[in-house]
Amino acid sequence: MKTKIVLVTSICAFALGARLASAQAPQAPAAGPPAAQPPATAQPAPTPPAATPPAATPPSTGGPTPAGGTAEAPAPTPSPAAGPAAPGSTVPAPSAGPGSIPPPGAAPAAGAAPPVVTPGQAAPVKAWYDVLAEQPHDTGGNFWLPVLANEAGAGVDWLYIGVLGMSFFFFFAIAGVTIYFVVRYRHRPGHKAEPSAAHNDTLEITWTVIPTLIVVFLFFFGWREYIEMVTPPQRAVEIQVTARKWEWQFTHANGVTDSNLHVPANTAVRLVMTSADVLHSFYSPAFRTKQDIVPRRYTFAWFKPTRTGVFRLYCAEYCGTDHSMMKRAVVVHSPGDYERYLADAQAAMINLPPIQLGERGYTKKGCVACHTTDGTPRVGPSFKGIFGSTITLKDGSTITVDENYIRESILSPQSKARPGYPPSMPSFEGQLKEKELMGLIEFIKSKK
Repeated sequence: MKTKIVLVTSICAFALGARLASAQAPQAPAAGPPAAQPPATAQPAPTPPAATPPAATPPSTGGPTPAGGTAEAPAPTPSPAAGPAAPGSTVPAPSAGPGSIPPPGAAPAAGAAPPVVTPGQAAPVKAWYDVLAEQPHDTGGNFWLPVLANEAGAGVDWLYIGVLGMSFFFFFAIAGVTIYFVVRYRHRPGHKAEPSAAHNDTLEITWTVIPTLIVVFLFFFGWREYIEMVTPPQRAVEIQVTARKWEWQFTHANGVTDSNLHVPANTAVRLVMTSADVLHSFYSPAFRTKQDIVPRRYTFAWFKPTRTGVFRLYCAEYCGTDHSMMKRAVVVHSPGDYERYLADAQAAMINLPPIQLGERGYTKKGCVACHTTDGTPRVGPSFKGIFGSTITLKDGSTITVDENYIRESILSPQSKARPGYPPSMPSFEGQLKEKELMGLIEFIKSKK
């Protein structure tokens, strides 16, 4: 017994000592900062000789490098030399502003780093409408239905809620009656089984008339909503839609093409759709719109957006390996912004330098779905280092990748195809302007 008491006492003493040691441990770091305080409170910091080197750096940093210089220098040092450094620091500030058009608050941070890191003359800046399309899509709504952004979708929602409500009602009613009958008419000693009825006119009429009325009700309202959703108004903004593996192309009235769908708010939009290869399906849950897209024929869909924002667009028909890559955005613009988008996008197509125009085509025309720029092959060969190289074709012959070969491969992909890649690339004959074609060629040439 004494041995046990001594053992317990020693264990308690050991635990108490460890507790006290752990309680004193934080005090060591706490005492550290005071020891580190003397270097932090360096009185020599305000001395003029320490400020003279920064005074020499502003003349040498006439370009975009002062941002990096001020980041390395101590924070208190530039403040005394604010007078001479002010002119040099105000020069990069305006240049950073235009570099980050979308988020004005983040202009200095976004504008300072990219221009310095990029080796080219100027870093390509995304257009405001491309930045808007990359914003998170609207995830509103509830557990049963996504957010509604189409004027003609309210009837579909009410019909869905009605069918769902009736399903719940009949499920619980039938389940409840079944459970009641199982309990009420279960086999018990001393109870004889009741004879089953051979015929009951009232019951048969009831279970025939009520389901018939329900079906007629659903057919009437479903047909009415269907007619409304497939009959667009006479005055509607018309957009041409081409679906192909694995990208969307939306062509507006002024010739602007985009891989995201941009539409105006409170205006009816009519889509004229076709496929360049296999069966696709246009599906946007927020607009309650789904329509198959068939090769060699046109199908139609329309909707009238009722709220601005970014909404999700899917291809709802399996179309091959990268079917999941066909998730894009429907951007609903406020009044006036849609016209501004058309004007700015058209000006960008005309005024962009060739390489930037080619990079835009690489993204918007769906090249990114099959071709990489980092040397990794995907569905098609990578663009990295391909220009000027000698490749082997399917027939065993060799050819040098130059401008003529790239042009022919875009307009007639299967004429000089390479082995090891499926013949899935469609022809872009008649879909690219000459300037866009040259831009793509220059973009591929730049991927050394």
